[in-house]
Amino acid sequence: MGHPERYLEINPEWDAAGAPLIKFTADEEANSLLAEDANALLIGIVLDQQIQTERAFAGPAELRRRLGHLDPARIAAMDQEEFVEIFRAKPAIHRFPASMGKRVHEACQALVADWGGDAATIWEDTPDAKAVMKRLGGLPGIGKAKQQLAVLLLGRYYGVELAGWREASPIEVPQ
Repeated sequence: MGHPERYLEINPEWDAAGAPLIKFTADEEANSLLAEDANALLIGIVLDQQIQTERAFAGPAELRRRLGHLDPARIAAMDQEEFVEIFRAKPAIHRFPASMGKRVHEACQALVADWGGDAATIWEDTPDAKAVMKRLGGLPGIGKAKQQLAVLLLGRYYGVELAGWREASPIEVPQ
């Protein structure tokens, strides 16, 4: 996982309708997708391992370009090796395309089985940060560090009201 303190360099912003304006990458399409699609955010979190954070969060947009969609149910239904080949296509979506392709595929399968294929259901009933971290921990590829990163992102940049997100964050977040 990248350096969470880098997120403090990005000021949270919202548009006039209250939707988050995400600026995690230099790619506006990727940022828009992350702002609008909870599944893209979740895939970005899964990918945020042993590569630059910006590249990890650009991964969902590249995956959508290659697939023509980012539907977890359709991804989960794909043959895993076929899905991994999409990750491997040049340029590879991740530094480790085989293992991370499998991890994203497995995370989509778990997301469909446990959360109806919609990552937002993991946090939409606004449980506290600990509950969200526990829920996320049930998904392949999301250990404690990524759970902490997720609550930081949800609380600071997405405006999700999670009691205790600052305390659960991997870094101290100013008020």
